[in-house]
Formats: sequence, structure tokens, C-alpha cells
Amino acid sequence: GPKFEFSNDGSSGLLGAGGGGGNAGGWAAVPNAYMSWQVAPDWFVGLGISAPFGLKTEYDSSNWIGKYQAIKSEVTTVNYNPSLAWKVSDKVSLGLGLNYQTIDAEMTSAVPGPAASSKLTGDDGAWGWNAGALFTLSPAMRVGVSYRSAINYTLEGTASTAVSSAPVKADLKLPGTFNLYVWQQVSDRWEAMGDLSYTQWNTLNSLNVVSRNTGAQLSSEAFDYDNAWRIAWGAAYKANDAWKLKFGIAWDTTPTSNQNRSARVPDNDRLWFSLGTQWNGGVYGKIDVGYAYLYVKDPSINQTKTFAPGLTSTLRGSYDNSAHIVGVQYSKGF
Repeated sequence: GPKFEFSNDGSSGLLGAGGGGGNAGGWAAVPNAYMSWQVAPDWFVGLGISAPFGLKTEYDSSNWIGKYQAIKSEVTTVNYNPSLAWKVSDKVSLGLGLNYQTIDAEMTSAVPGPAASSKLTGDDGAWGWNAGALFTLSPAMRVGVSYRSAINYTLEGTASTAVSSAPVKADLKLPGTFNLYVWQQVSDRWEAMGDLSYTQWNTLNSLNVVSRNTGAQLSSEAFDYDNAWRIAWGAAYKANDAWKLKFGIAWDTTPTSNQNRSARVPDNDRLWFSLGTQWNGGVYGKIDVGYAYLYVKDPSINQTKTFAPGLTSTLRGSYDNSAHIVGVQYSKGF
């Protein structure tokens, strides 16, 4: 689970009186499942169910100092990915898939006046695609490339306060991602692997909320994200036929920056340290267990929200961030 703890350093204007808000992060489960079937000597079909994008921050106090910027932010996606793969030769395999992805979003914050607080909810489902290729350069080396398309949503939901409620909609484009993978068998016991990913986060500039009744813009959440990349390297040691030990390191850049960082996503560049093990039970399948610690550079924030001329709230300070991730996987061939 991630940790986001705010320390004030010069916030001004409209502010809450509930301190730094405690830890805005917390633990969450992210399940996924993948299946594949061989339907002909060179053809395979598959189905994947995953959660490619997600966000949850919730400050412990609804009266924290930055309540006008954010209180709760939660975005959940579920991706359904049927796919088809063709083994062209012993050296080349190609794959193509469709993606149907659903999204649910909820964002709350305080507003001045009798309305006290605002809540925005919305959901949608949309289609995308993915494609990839796997090249077996030698029995000891494989290289793969893949691309998952961006997905365009029109979220429809409700914007509500203590004194009003209105049907609203907002366009949102979640990014496409390119990946490059390399695997190499170094010796009988050692294997090495690496990957490079590039995510086109510049599709997420702002979330403009408009009335479904009149078309008038009611509010806007600015993101101004930049594209981001991640590079990772890992190795695995086969201790015996049943046990394999794994470790890795990764550098992951954030799409946000000091100029556009938001209290909803107080993110920064991070360094991953990962350890894991695999138990191969033969006919009983395989079990993988892994742990990762994310060292996150402590980010600063200087976010101003304007409600009317002369009526603003500026959140200025820094965050103490880190994260722990635990994963368990079971796999079995039939």
C-alpha cells in the first residue's frame, strides 16, 4: 500500500483546520486472471481480465488543510481482453487483441459557502486494442514488443453538493503504452530479463465537467501530464527443480511535475526494489510470491484553486511518500 503524508509550508487562502490529513494512501487488492487455449497447431486464443489503471487517495480528515483541493479520489478500471495469437514460425509469433474497459470514478473536495462539499461520480465503458510480437532469437534469448492503445471515455454521472445535484459528463482519454521485453538464459541456473515501457500520459490534460442538460462547463480538474517511462532489470536463480529465487530493480518516472502536481495524485519518480520466489509443484501448478518496496522522491506541491476573483485556496508544502506491494500468483497448465 502507498503512503502519502503532507507537511505544510506556507499554504494560504481558504484552508481547512484539520492538519495535514494523515496518510492519504492505503492498502487495496488488484486481482487479475489470464487463460489461453491452443485451438490448432499454430493458433492460440486467450482471455485476460485485469485492472490496468487505478487510483485511490483519501485523507483521514475531511477538514484537513487541503480540503479545498481534495478529500477523496478513486478511479477503478477493469479490462476484458480476448486475444488471438499465431505462431508464424519457430522464431516469430504474433498476437492481436480487443479490449473492453470499464471505468468508475469518484472525486470529493470542499467548496466555500453553504454547499460545504462537492462530489463528482461517473462511469463508462469503451473499446481499445492491443498487439504484440515475440521473436525467439536463439534457444537462450527472446525479445518481445507490444502496444496497448489509448481508450477514450465519456464518463456520465452526477455532480452534487449538500444543496444541489446535476447530471454531468466528462471526456477522458487514458493513455496508450508501448513495451519492449528481453529474456535471456545465462546458464543452467541463471536467467536474466529486462523491460522498457513508455506510457503516453499526455492524453490526460484536464477533466472538464459539463452539464448534460445545457452543455455548460461546471468545473475542471487540471492534470497537464507528461509522457512517462519505466525501465526494469531482473534475474532469477534456479536453486533446484522446485524452487526459483527472483530479484529486480526498476526506475519509474512520474507523469506529473512540481508545476502541476495535485493533492489527488501527489506522485513522483520512484525506484523499485523487488524480491520473490517460485515453487514449481509439477502437476499441481506453480506458485509465485513477490514483494516490492517503492522508494519515492518526496514531492513538493504548490496547487492553487480559484473559486471566484479574490477567493482562492493555495496548498503549499511537501509529501513523504513510499509504497509496499505484495503479489501472489498461481498458474497451471492443462
